[in-house]
Amino acid sequence: MATNAEVPFKLSVPDSDIDLLHKKLDLTRFPDELENAAWNYGAPLSDIQRLFEHWKTKFDWRRAEAEINKLPMFTRDIEVEGHGTLNIHYVHQKSEVQHAIPLLFVHGWPGDFLEVRKILPFLTKKSTDYPSFHVVALSLPGFGFSEAPKKPGFAGRQYAEVFNKLMLSLGYEEYVYQGGDWGHLLGLHAVTHYGHQHIKAWHTNMAVCRRPAFLSHPLVFLSMLTIPFNKSVKADLEHSMVWRRSGQGYFAIQSTKPQTLGYGLADSPVGLLAWIYEKLVSWTDAYPWTDDEGKPDFARSQSTMLTRSSVIEWISVYWFSRAGPAASTRIYYEMTGGGKHDTFEGTKWTSVPVGVSYFPKELVRLPKSWSYTLGNLVFESEHDKGGHFAAFETPEKLAGDLRRMYGMGGPAHGVISGKPGYDEA
Repeated sequence: MATNAEVPFKLSVPDSDIDLLHKKLDLTRFPDELENAAWNYGAPLSDIQRLFEHWKTKFDWRRAEAEINKLPMFTRDIEVEGHGTLNIHYVHQKSEVQHAIPLLFVHGWPGDFLEVRKILPFLTKKSTDYPSFHVVALSLPGFGFSEAPKKPGFAGRQYAEVFNKLMLSLGYEEYVYQGGDWGHLLGLHAVTHYGHQHIKAWHTNMAVCRRPAFLSHPLVFLSMLTIPFNKSVKADLEHSMVWRRSGQGYFAIQSTKPQTLGYGLADSPVGLLAWIYEKLVSWTDAYPWTDDEGKPDFARSQSTMLTRSSVIEWISVYWFSRAGPAASTRIYYEMTGGGKHDTFEGTKWTSVPVGVSYFPKELVRLPKSWSYTLGNLVFESEHDKGGHFAAFETPEKLAGDLRRMYGMGGPAHGVISGKPGYDEA
């Protein structure tokens, strides 16, 4: 269990850290670039130079920090077997509805706890028409403002232990779970270890799974024989293969040599910017990131939409993170044993109800029938817009799916004992 009481958290980056950032920006040396390279070789020089200039001359971290501090944030010590105590940072936004459903929201890489910010009003709103949630969104250990593990071997079981102990410490003996990216993959581990007793149902917006096996899922396995005749499934698989061939290099590096990469990420703010910005462009569905005035411009191209404060705030959270940006990459090494096995190692199928939301620009799109290998599939929803960061890109769509899954008439309604999730007024 948690060793210490909950402590309110206020983000306050030291002036010396901000000064150091600007000194490093002043010393930036840019690489050259081939003519007409566009995005074929990675993040374009013109994009990075524009964002660099904004970071250096216009971006106000203190203003961003003040907005972040409007979230109800806390820290708490969590004892992890074999790894000592980690101080965990989290958002805990309670609904006005007394019997709201406790929900743990888990981000991935290169995301952070702020992915929950836009979906919070949807989930915590009180209504007689749909359920409300008490939302907990932590910074994964090594991300944001949580302490990082200090020893090797911090993998799926350990993350699941942190999740469960955090929720129990907040008084939530039963709760539901939502995640994408690592939030999805860690959800499989969390349900494996704490399903039924504590995690009563879960939802994912990234339905990545192993290929179905004949012995465990014979009908799903046999359905693969129809793939050559199914244009939609063939298109999904081709989409996934294109990404694996041309967009997954980061995964191989972070799964095998995260420390080597870490020197560049920890020392060069522009290196960190380029490494993550590339993913923000290619992993979203032409998302119209907001400028300083908060006015989206849908007329701009995909690359120029990702400008100024929203991107730089995202990168700054990594730069100013408690353990530094290198720590977040080690999850790839630990979860794959240094590239020796897949991320599902140690998980098993459970009968805990699971729901899936499908978004068209998700990185990996597999046959939807394969989702049955994730667990007791009770809810599916397909959308015509959205990408990898669903809670950030299309919060209303993701929240709507959760409302339908847990609402009256939904397949997971009433999974939490005595917590219908509705305003009783």
